[in-house]
Amino acid sequence: MESRPAAPGPYRATKLWNEITKYFRAGMPLRKHRQHFKKHGSCFTASEAIDWLHEVLRNNSNFGPEVTRQQTVQLLRKFLKNHVIEDVKGRWGSENLEDNGALYRFPLTSPVKPLPSSCPPKENLENLSRDKERLFKLPHLSKRTFKKHELLQSLENLEKTKPDIVEENKEDTLHRKEISQEYVQETWRNIILIHLQTILGLPSLEEVLQPTQIVPEYVIYNMTNTSKHGVVILQNKSEDLPHWVLSAMKCLAYWPRNNDMSQPTYSGFERDVFRTVADYFLSLPEPLLTFEYYELFVNILDLLQPHLERIAVEALQICCLLLPPPNRRKIQLLMRMISRISENVDMPRLHDAMGTRSLMIQTFSRCVLCCAEEVDLDELLSTRLVSFLMDHQQEIFKVPTYLQVAVQDHIEYMKMAQCKYPKEEICAILPTYSYCKQITPEEFEEQKVSMSQAAVAELLENIIKDKNLSVKDKKKKLKQFQKEYPLIYQNRFPTTENEAMLFENKPTIKQPMLSLRKPRFRSLRY
Repeated sequence: MESRPAAPGPYRATKLWNEITKYFRAGMPLRKHRQHFKKHGSCFTASEAIDWLHEVLRNNSNFGPEVTRQQTVQLLRKFLKNHVIEDVKGRWGSENLEDNGALYRFPLTSPVKPLPSSCPPKENLENLSRDKERLFKLPHLSKRTFKKHELLQSLENLEKTKPDIVEENKEDTLHRKEISQEYVQETWRNIILIHLQTILGLPSLEEVLQPTQIVPEYVIYNMTNTSKHGVVILQNKSEDLPHWVLSAMKCLAYWPRNNDMSQPTYSGFERDVFRTVADYFLSLPEPLLTFEYYELFVNILDLLQPHLERIAVEALQICCLLLPPPNRRKIQLLMRMISRISENVDMPRLHDAMGTRSLMIQTFSRCVLCCAEEVDLDELLSTRLVSFLMDHQQEIFKVPTYLQVAVQDHIEYMKMAQCKYPKEEICAILPTYSYCKQITPEEFEEQKVSMSQAAVAELLENIIKDKNLSVKDKKKKLKQFQKEYPLIYQNRFPTTENEAMLFENKPTIKQPMLSLRKPRFRSLRY
């Protein structure tokens, strides 16, 4: 097993911390408060800060609606500890903050943290430059997909160089370079790096992922050694989940239909089983996404927005392929379990004060993602990511066969080029990959409104053109439509004559009748 590099520093988390603290200082309402017969200006109570910040975090795409009030309290305690806020007597440095009427204010000093140095070592920079020099050109990438046996066979072919069908003369053989296993691995690294860089929209991946952090053996294993449900199968059973944990997870995932624990159930049985599973995962020495890839997964949080959902899924597909096979298997099974539990209406309550979905996210977020160093936003970031993983676990853990297609097409291209030009050095450049253009939330809302209006207008046309409707039913539906969407109806029928043409008789919307009677005037004299 090759040596792995040290985990990168929490660059993205620190940057996000600075953004949140700046926004909090700029937006938190301040006013006068009276405490112990003394007035304090430009301050706020702890409860006011919790109310305001909780709403902000729930509406922030980096955190989402899963943020709890207690997590907001924890963040404000971090603010107090790091002197983002202080009490009205100027005290700070502890985490002694409760959800009450205690008064706090902003200090004069800046709360911004210095960004950690994330420059890669010199040797990594040299490797990166050499990788760029060795980049090669791929022919047109095929859109075909592979069945599992075809995928296995093609990947085995990549690891073994086939003998040429046509025997070449000795001089050509001397000049031609064989495609080595090292070259195939570099191909995987470069293609994965280019895809990730394009998806994340970053000018460089140096602060997120180094080439040496991509282990092609892991990627190939995760793509080929899977069950019919796409879950990784481990050859070394000692690296797998213990049998009793698997049995407990299966019991909860299929509750109440499947209970293979061969024990009679009792009141609170499901809570004990859940606690058993939770204790195992929380006792793991490292999060399932590993300390090494912390920065990579935190950067994907920017994509967890409705209009970028498809891009986020593609990014997570690739990133989860990089995990060691035991980690990928464990997180797959965990996400499948908590997703099933959250959707199971027959599952009894597993917590007295917390809903099932919130319980799943709050319980397992820290064992999925956290930093080796203490990061103040760890819990909020992991909560947001686990929520997205749980909701999209089936798509995220599908094998992206287009990566394998890209590698195979390139290797075949290189073989053909070497056969055709045996004495020449083959050197070219990888193409770029285009993805959906990212748009702002404002553009997304505008497009959503326009698309909704277009869909409603199309519904109106369908009612108008429906020949199976009787005149009475059609009038009834149009009247109901006019009541619900008056502006769209008016655009389609600006006058009653337009509506009359539809039914070829009297207009249904009657014009007000003119009064022909002369007005009566009362005498002003008494």
